[in-house]
Amino acid sequence: MPAYNPADIHTLFRHAFNLGDVEALLALYEPNAVLVVDGKKLIGRESIRKELESLLERRGRMTLETRAVVESQHGLAVLHGGWVIEPPMGMGTEIATRGLSTEVVRKQPDGTWLFVIDNPYTPE
Repeated sequence: MPAYNPADIHTLFRHAFNLGDVEALLALYEPNAVLVVDGKKLIGRESIRKELESLLERRGRMTLETRAVVESQHGLAVLHGGWVIEPPMGMGTEIATRGLSTEVVRKQPDGTWLFVIDNPYTPE
Protein backbone atom coordinates (compact mmCIF):
# COMPACT_ATOMS: atom_id res chain seq x y z
CA MET A 1 0.00 0.00 0.00
CA PRO A 2 1.54 3.34 -0.99
CA ALA A 3 1.52 6.59 0.98
CA TYR A 4 -1.10 8.95 -0.44
CA ASN A 5 -0.26 11.76 1.98
CA PRO A 6 3.05 12.56 3.66
CA ALA A 7 2.10 11.26 7.13
CA ASP A 8 1.08 7.86 5.69
CA ILE A 9 4.75 7.08 5.13
CA HIS A 10 5.33 6.81 8.90
CA THR A 11 2.44 4.36 9.27
CA LEU A 12 3.72 2.25 6.37
CA PHE A 13 7.29 2.32 7.68
CA ARG A 14 6.21 1.18 11.17
CA HIS A 15 4.05 -1.58 9.74
CA ALA A 16 6.76 -2.93 7.40
CA PHE A 17 9.39 -2.69 10.15
CA ASN A 18 7.24 -4.68 12.57
CA LEU A 19 6.69 -7.33 9.90
CA GLY A 20 10.43 -7.47 9.21
CA ASP A 21 9.71 -6.73 5.52
CA VAL A 22 12.81 -5.10 4.06
CA GLU A 23 11.30 -4.97 0.55
CA ALA A 24 8.27 -3.01 1.79
CA LEU A 25 10.62 -0.64 3.64
CA LEU A 26 12.77 -0.08 0.55
CA ALA A 27 9.66 0.60 -1.54
CA LEU A 28 9.17 3.73 0.59
CA TYR A 29 12.42 5.30 -0.68
CA GLU A 30 13.21 6.99 -3.98
CA PRO A 31 15.93 5.11 -5.93
CA ASN A 32 18.61 7.66 -4.96
CA ALA A 33 17.30 8.53 -1.51
CA VAL A 34 19.64 9.36 1.36
CA LEU A 35 19.59 7.65 4.76
CA VAL A 36 21.75 9.30 7.42
CA VAL A 37 23.39 6.80 9.80
CA ASP A 38 26.05 7.77 12.34
CA GLY A 39 26.63 11.04 10.50
CA LYS A 40 27.25 9.25 7.18
CA LYS A 41 25.03 9.46 4.12
CA LEU A 42 23.96 6.15 2.61
CA ILE A 43 22.82 6.90 -0.93
CA GLY A 44 20.56 4.65 -2.98
CA ARG A 45 18.33 1.72 -2.17
CA GLU A 46 21.10 -0.91 -2.12
CA SER A 47 23.09 0.99 0.52
CA ILE A 48 19.90 1.62 2.46
CA ARG A 49 18.95 -2.08 2.16
CA LYS A 50 22.08 -3.18 4.02
CA GLU A 51 21.37 -0.82 6.89
CA LEU A 52 17.70 -1.81 7.12
CA GLU A 53 18.57 -5.52 7.06
CA SER A 54 20.99 -4.96 9.92
CA LEU A 55 18.34 -3.07 11.87
CA LEU A 56 15.69 -5.72 11.26
CA GLU A 57 17.99 -8.47 12.55
CA ARG A 58 17.32 -7.19 16.07
CA ARG A 59 13.65 -8.14 15.66
CA GLY A 60 12.43 -5.26 17.78
CA ARG A 61 8.97 -3.76 17.78
CA MET A 62 8.66 -0.15 16.61
CA THR A 63 6.26 2.55 17.59
CA LEU A 64 6.37 5.74 15.54
CA GLU A 65 4.42 8.92 16.17
CA THR A 66 4.22 11.66 13.55
CA ARG A 67 4.81 14.90 15.44
CA ALA A 68 4.74 17.41 12.59
CA VAL A 69 4.27 17.62 8.84
CA VAL A 70 5.16 20.72 6.83
CA GLU A 71 4.05 20.42 3.23
CA SER A 72 5.04 22.78 0.42
CA GLN A 73 3.07 23.63 -2.69
CA HIS A 74 5.89 22.09 -4.73
CA GLY A 75 5.40 18.44 -3.84
CA LEU A 76 7.80 18.29 -0.91
CA ALA A 77 7.14 17.78 2.78
CA VAL A 78 9.22 17.62 5.95
CA LEU A 79 8.14 15.17 8.63
CA HIS A 80 9.22 14.90 12.25
CA GLY A 81 8.56 11.75 14.22
CA GLY A 82 9.27 10.25 17.59
CA TRP A 83 10.12 6.55 17.52
CA VAL A 84 10.92 3.74 19.93
CA ILE A 85 12.19 0.24 19.12
CA GLU A 86 11.51 -2.18 21.96
CA PRO A 87 13.66 -5.33 22.10
CA PRO A 88 11.88 -8.66 21.72
CA MET A 89 10.70 -10.33 24.91
CA GLY A 90 13.32 -12.47 26.57
CA MET A 91 16.30 -10.51 25.20
CA GLY A 92 17.85 -10.05 28.63
CA THR A 93 19.40 -6.67 29.34
CA GLU A 94 18.86 -5.08 25.91
CA ILE A 95 17.10 -1.74 26.29
CA ALA A 96 14.78 0.19 24.03
CA THR A 97 16.25 2.47 21.38
CA ARG A 98 14.53 5.79 20.81
CA GLY A 99 14.96 8.92 18.80
CA LEU A 100 13.53 11.77 16.82
CA SER A 101 13.47 11.62 13.05
CA THR A 102 13.41 14.24 10.33
CA GLU A 103 12.52 13.19 6.81
CA VAL A 104 11.97 14.87 3.49
CA VAL A 105 9.40 13.18 1.27
CA ARG A 106 8.46 13.97 -2.32
CA LYS A 107 5.17 13.53 -4.15
CA GLN A 108 5.66 11.17 -7.08
CA PRO A 109 3.96 11.53 -10.51
CA ASP A 110 1.43 8.85 -9.49
CA GLY A 111 0.39 10.87 -6.40
CA THR A 112 2.22 8.74 -3.84
CA TRP A 113 4.95 9.95 -1.48
CA LEU A 114 8.47 8.54 -1.02
CA PHE A 115 11.45 9.35 1.20
CA VAL A 116 14.11 11.58 -0.35
CA ILE A 117 16.08 12.08 2.88
CA ASP A 118 15.66 10.05 6.06
CA ASN A 119 17.51 11.10 9.20
CA PRO A 120 16.30 8.87 12.05
CA TYR A 121 18.61 10.49 14.62
CA THR A 122 17.78 14.18 14.60
CA PRO A 123 19.81 16.01 17.25
CA GLU A 124 17.70 17.06 20.21
